[in-house]
Amino acid sequence: MREAVQQIESGNFDADLGGGVFKQRIARAGGGQSGGYRVVLCFRAGMRTFFVYGYAKSARANLGADEVRAFKKLAKALLAMTEEGLEAVLGSGVVEEVPRKGE
Repeated sequence: MREAVQQIESGNFDADLGGGVFKQRIARAGGGQSGGYRVVLCFRAGMRTFFVYGYAKSARANLGADEVRAFKKLAKALLAMTEEGLEAVLGSGVVEEVPRKGE
């Protein structure tokens, strides 16, 4: 996950779906990226990044337009959250934070 975020930060991503939503490939252990996983991340430079969905490429072809719209709404809400709101969500167990490397 950290590598996926680093790639997006450096401008090396698979798809910018708009509204702070990115789709990125993650290699499968022992395999390459083409047979690996796809993850959807809510990202804005200089802010937190949220992993919101993941799937095996072999399990499905692509995201539907309705899913992309829902992810954009979610990104808008997550990326606009105050520190207090984020702490409340993290405390609920619904959302988990993935620390950056070295944290």
